[in-house]
Amino acid sequence: MLYLVRENLFIGNINAAAEVLLGGNKEITHVLSVLSSASIGFFSEWKSSFSVPTKEIRTVYVDGSGEDENLEGDGSDKGALCSKKILYVLENAGHDLKLVRMAVPLRDMESENLLDSLEVCLDFIDESRKTGSVLVHCFAGVSRSAAIVTAYLMRTERISLEDALESLRQSNEAVCPNDGFLEQLTMFEDMGFKVDHSSSLYRRFRLKVLGDSYNRGEKIDSSKFAADPALTKKEASILTETTSQKEIIPTPAFRCKKCRRVVALQDNVITHIPGEGESSFEWHKRNSRNNYNKYDELECTSVFVEPLRWMKTVEEGALEGKLWCTHCEGRLGYFNWSGIQCSCGSWITPAFQLHKSRIDISTV
Repeated sequence: MLYLVRENLFIGNINAAAEVLLGGNKEITHVLSVLSSASIGFFSEWKSSFSVPTKEIRTVYVDGSGEDENLEGDGSDKGALCSKKILYVLENAGHDLKLVRMAVPLRDMESENLLDSLEVCLDFIDESRKTGSVLVHCFAGVSRSAAIVTAYLMRTERISLEDALESLRQSNEAVCPNDGFLEQLTMFEDMGFKVDHSSSLYRRFRLKVLGDSYNRGEKIDSSKFAADPALTKKEASILTETTSQKEIIPTPAFRCKKCRRVVALQDNVITHIPGEGESSFEWHKRNSRNNYNKYDELECTSVFVEPLRWMKTVEEGALEGKLWCTHCEGRLGYFNWSGIQCSCGSWITPAFQLHKSRIDISTV
């Protein structure tokens, strides 16, 4: 079943997509398939049995770092390093039908990472509507496709999640993104209708995604960690263009107190509100007669950062352990995939903790 959402924009299920791909609907020129990896494979094999030839014209790898890499061909040498592989496929069925299809691997699960696929999907819809009509579909046409189209309405019309969903339900009252997708769309709204990889909201979300992957027993290799700030070219400073000169803006950095190696930048910090977190983990000093027995102050004694590529002990796969400076082997802190409570009372999960007593704060 096809539902018209806006001019040249449709939403539907896998049956609607099959009809389009087999030539039963000449109005649609572009198809965005949001399915599980298994369903994408099955759907492609099923179409092949009906002699619908396909040719891959573009592959986009999304690694969650904010940098998409576009490659031609199957890109088999790159796939192991990235969290998502998105295929742009040119479909040719007969002489009078030409379709462009993009397939995005996404499961209809609350824990699934929607945000890292969102921008490329929205851009595809934008480009498709300029030259034709696009169908966005998942298996049932209820959750995944609805989440994508809702985000598209939010971005293009600058409306809230609530208003976008209400508008979409005027086209198809059955749409209902799962709760995990709704939480991510709320973040999308809070980030200004874009996926801002520098936002603290996104960084906390990305850390949670890694934690969920670890808890599922998946191998977390360093390719999914943030770049080592001591090695990246962006370490030194941020340059901004002015009318007359380049202004150098110092970047706050954290250095090993023993050898002065840069171990983190301010951009790597996972911020939290002092005293907020899981209240069940609150602690008290032994002297119960002290009126200030909960916390002497809310200042944190540690800095929590995202996992960085110099953290070799993290890559080894342990649940918890010490963090050592990769240059002088001095102890810097501790990590725990199950979480650590900050001295201020907040609970950080997963946690990669640098003790302030072991680092200095400077600028680079």
